[in-house]
Amino acid sequence: MTAFASDNYAPAHPDVLAAVVAANEGHAGSYGADPWTARAVERLRGHLGAQAEVFLVFNGTAANVLCIQALLRPYEAVICAESAHIAVDEGGAPERILGSKLIAVPTPDGKLTPELVEQRIVRLGDEHAVQPKVVSIAQTTELGTRYELDEVRALADLAHARGLLLHVDGARIANAAAALGADLREATADLGVDALSLGATKNGALGAEAVVLFDPAHAVGFPWWRKQTMQLASKMRYAAAQLDALFAGDLWLRNAAHANAMAQRLAAAVADAPGVRIVRPVQANAVFAVLAPEVTERLQGRFAFYVWDEATGEVRWMCSWDTTEADVDAFAAAVAEEAAGLARR
Repeated sequence: MTAFASDNYAPAHPDVLAAVVAANEGHAGSYGADPWTARAVERLRGHLGAQAEVFLVFNGTAANVLCIQALLRPYEAVICAESAHIAVDEGGAPERILGSKLIAVPTPDGKLTPELVEQRIVRLGDEHAVQPKVVSIAQTTELGTRYELDEVRALADLAHARGLLLHVDGARIANAAAALGADLREATADLGVDALSLGATKNGALGAEAVVLFDPAHAVGFPWWRKQTMQLASKMRYAAAQLDALFAGDLWLRNAAHANAMAQRLAAAVADAPGVRIVRPVQANAVFAVLAPEVTERLQGRFAFYVWDEATGEVRWMCSWDTTEADVDAFAAAVAEEAAGLARR
């Protein structure tokens, strides 16, 4: 199956698998008391800053929930885009686990702005109202858009000026950094980000993510929160080996840059196809287009991808670290063929 549904469909990178196999020798300390975990933490600190507190977890939902938990109390709220993953695709996990309200803000492109956030910072000190405490953004967003560096800085500055904190859902932070020409620190800590959910699974890992807290004060108590939310791996070395393989060199960046390039290739290849309309800027590894329902149905018989909005016919095509030029060209040809076929019928 050639899939353009999600970068989660992609296999793990061979170098990551090799690192897991290499870690599978002999006995090692459990629950993170092993050399692989220590090395992975130092690798990530090398990318993000020596002050960063790094905690490994299993998946992105846990990383997001635990990041937010470290920043607020249950009577405090999170301001996020209406389309944010934490608001739409995590089964209510933030609300259920944290008991905290999400203040979801409509946006045209999945991105918050200081003006939109400012409008939601209200009733401070009023015991009858939840208190806004965290601004959460996704980089890149669920709509495939990315924040420019100065846009993240502006949100961090506003949040801090109003006594709030900034969390970044970085499930695809590598794709954003590659597109921005920035390293991970320049895209996060240097901009005033307080907490980062560092994604790896979508970028070639087998299944490993990290919570990164840039102020050590926010990490007080975190080991217990991670344990209570069932995210402390007994055999941590296997998760750590994955992160070590991705971040020891530039594999994380090469994987992300390749996925981004394939999305650009796909968008260019279908841009002139009849009945195909690209509806969002291609700023990382996602392409959003509108097709006739009949074209979508026929294509889904041959390729895996998601219908994003049934009402408008909008679909999402995701490229991954392993997407090849041949994959893109074959898919683009199929799109053009099916679209042209509909036009003739």
